[in-house]
Amino acid sequence: MSIAQTHPTPGAAKTIIGEPEVVEDGGAIDVAPSLELARGVEHDPAWISLRDAATALQAVQAADGSIPDPGDHETARRHVASITAAIGRLAPRFPHDADYLAASIRDFDRWAGTRSREGAFGVPDFLDSLVAFQPQRHRVDGIRHLVVFPMYTQNGSRDRHVEALLVEAIWPEAIARLETLYPNPLFVSLRLLDFTAGYDTDSAVLFPETVAMREVPPFTWGAIFQDREAARYRRVVREASGITKLELPAEAAQMLEDQELTERAFVMWDLIHDRTHMRGDLPFDPFMIKQRMPYFLYSLEELRCDLTAFRECVELDRRLSADPDLDQADAELLRLSRLVQYAVIFDRIFRFAITGTRVRNYDGLGGQLLFAWLHRRGVLHWTDTALAFEWGEVPDAVVALGDAIDRLYWESIDRPKTSHWLAAYDLVRSVLEPHPASAWARGLPDDVLAGPPKGYTDAVRDDEFPLSMFYEALEKKMRDVIASTRGIRG
Repeated sequence: MSIAQTHPTPGAAKTIIGEPEVVEDGGAIDVAPSLELARGVEHDPAWISLRDAATALQAVQAADGSIPDPGDHETARRHVASITAAIGRLAPRFPHDADYLAASIRDFDRWAGTRSREGAFGVPDFLDSLVAFQPQRHRVDGIRHLVVFPMYTQNGSRDRHVEALLVEAIWPEAIARLETLYPNPLFVSLRLLDFTAGYDTDSAVLFPETVAMREVPPFTWGAIFQDREAARYRRVVREASGITKLELPAEAAQMLEDQELTERAFVMWDLIHDRTHMRGDLPFDPFMIKQRMPYFLYSLEELRCDLTAFRECVELDRRLSADPDLDQADAELLRLSRLVQYAVIFDRIFRFAITGTRVRNYDGLGGQLLFAWLHRRGVLHWTDTALAFEWGEVPDAVVALGDAIDRLYWESIDRPKTSHWLAAYDLVRSVLEPHPASAWARGLPDDVLAGPPKGYTDAVRDDEFPLSMFYEALEKKMRDVIASTRGIRG
């Protein structure tokens, strides 16, 4: 999930937390009134009207967001009128988003042809309101936003339909301090309050690039719903640890009982993960945006970022544990740094590895890889149908996998693209068993090796690294639990 592309700043001054405020355009804005005004907004009749009208509008929209049948236009205008009227009634409850909400009404009116019916309900263009929406300027714990755009939802719907959400920022004092250590000014952490059908799915992100717009502006923010990630984690890990007879450490067990604690751990994980995509000794554009490459490269990139978060949390854990004089925020960071380590391991090996189809499932492959690496290092045991860890040795073993991926990246700065692909495959297959029919495992023929990169990618099987027998059995037992997390709320 690549959002931040900023450079780290030296030093780590401790944050002083007082009355809620944010800095925007050079001046401080008091957002305390906004916190109170939006309280209970999810029960406001205006929100219910907006949500229902957006849902009804989706029924007549084509996949690109347009409404091609003129016979649907009058009905659509009524729905749009309900949406804009509701935004107008709700806007006073979100004074920090006044410019965005005004721009949203104008974008809806233009799309619906309120002033000129010519060209009404074509492919929607909400660039103006998207540019006006700047949630990264309001990173205050508990502040809320009304979000309405025609957009697709990642891991949800590919249709650019009008979606509406009510969301709340998660930004406690400890996270504000963490961000001074790992600057990521584009990162926004949110909690879902209510939403339309596009988010009644597996989608746990809100990214500006998903919005229908006439041109692509520089993106200034990206949001992740940590409440959904935390809720999925708690449900899946609770069930999987029971099935595998894993005795959870006390701190890890606390996460299964405390949603807000788990949310904060996921904020910490995602903040560091996100900024890692453009940091380090990297081959050009390691995230491979809009490039067609073998899916295992995506596996290694996402895993690299997760393991960087893990490594940083290990270092924070060790450094803060040695400090006898921690204030409240640093004590919370110490606690979260330990929880993130459990979260990375358990989310990867229990949820990621068996979620989704077996068609080029790069997150699934990353989970398999982490499990097998720890098993082969002798710090994870599956013996007598019970799972166990050598917890004292686990941190260094996980960090070693991160180091191996970092080494691959550093060496590949001097390699041609396809040579990097081959080296990456060798790293994965050194831990995981490829499919018996794999052309890559047998060795690609000379005509492919001498040909364009497309030939390499075409030769990768949809399920190049099938599930192990352990995971085949676990997936059957966990299938219904994984499915039950679709649309989950915190």
